[in-house]
Amino acid sequence: MIEPKKFWWMIKKELISLKRHPARLVSILAFPIIMILLFGYGMGGEMTDLPIVVVSQSDGDLTDLTLDTIKSTETYHVVEVIDSLDEGKQRVESGEVKAAIILPSDYDKDTTQQKGVTLYIDSSDQMASQIIESSTQGIFYRISNMVASQTSVSTQDANIEPSISHSLDNFKDDISLHINRIYGNIKYIDFLVPAILGMTIMMSCMMGMGATIAGERETGELARLFMTPTSVSTVIGGKIAAKLLIELVRALILIFMAVLLFNVSIKGGFLQTFIVLVIGALCFVGFGIMLSARTQTQEDYAQISLPFSMPMMFVSGVFYPIETMPWILQKLAYIFPLTYLNDAMRGIMLKGQTLGDVWLDLVVLLGFTVLFFIIGVKRFNRDV
Repeated sequence: MIEPKKFWWMIKKELISLKRHPARLVSILAFPIIMILLFGYGMGGEMTDLPIVVVSQSDGDLTDLTLDTIKSTETYHVVEVIDSLDEGKQRVESGEVKAAIILPSDYDKDTTQQKGVTLYIDSSDQMASQIIESSTQGIFYRISNMVASQTSVSTQDANIEPSISHSLDNFKDDISLHINRIYGNIKYIDFLVPAILGMTIMMSCMMGMGATIAGERETGELARLFMTPTSVSTVIGGKIAAKLLIELVRALILIFMAVLLFNVSIKGGFLQTFIVLVIGALCFVGFGIMLSARTQTQEDYAQISLPFSMPMMFVSGVFYPIETMPWILQKLAYIFPLTYLNDAMRGIMLKGQTLGDVWLDLVVLLGFTVLFFIIGVKRFNRDV
């Protein structure tokens, strides 16, 4: 039977205990606010201002109408209008822009032949490429109807924002859109798996270090270790090595199951994918050490790590492209190491890139790793 007076004492005890752990209290209050903001503003937003270039090799009324239409479409952010086909393709392949819309040299000629426009697109970003394809098809379908009707049509009549008019009386036939997906047809599961691998490594490394350091501190095992003639660096180094070994095995299993169950292709090679995951694991082990260095219990560690790990999952482009998010979350994404791990994993698995192609992502990950270890070891030494 519950004793009411003692029952309220127990509640008071738990609240006082929470008050004595301000980091845990702040996390409990802040975490739901962070999550509702991420779900409200960061998930499922509309894709707008996707960077593209237009390669225009022609000039005239039809070209002007087409450029005005493209520039006024919210889906696109036209970085530049250029005339070099090779430069346009290079910008897409380097990841600088998502696509290039190529208007050929005969686009504005008075001809009875069908006009061919090419959409050269980075298909590795599966969701963004679908949006760009759909918008581009809609644009040229409307313009094609104008051309086929052989009438003078104003951009206002065509639901296009600019008010200037273009004469289309001299053009015949319609416009065909050829889509060149430079990485082939990418399914959503192909887009998802590389980031899921990175996210799994992140979660396991961070939670594992919490159990290893904060958990052993709570049970007193860590104090007993330091009572032996063993240096701090030996203890921490041993724990890091053991955790990395576990994560390497986990990474192998993850890659194998992704290929076996979902027929995921690894265009850049198994070894390079594995190396990227190792670097990512080392980074998040360091993150775990930094967070656990001063926490006294596993519960404290869990509450402190959640405001870091959960936003990383949603903001770093695991489930949705970063372009779907408000601009402030897009900027925030690039202070999280998971963003760079995801980018490197997709570059190698989907695009067939090499370690040299994703060197910037790897350098950033290694930079984060050094920073986390320096902070973690210094805080850990003071705590000891």
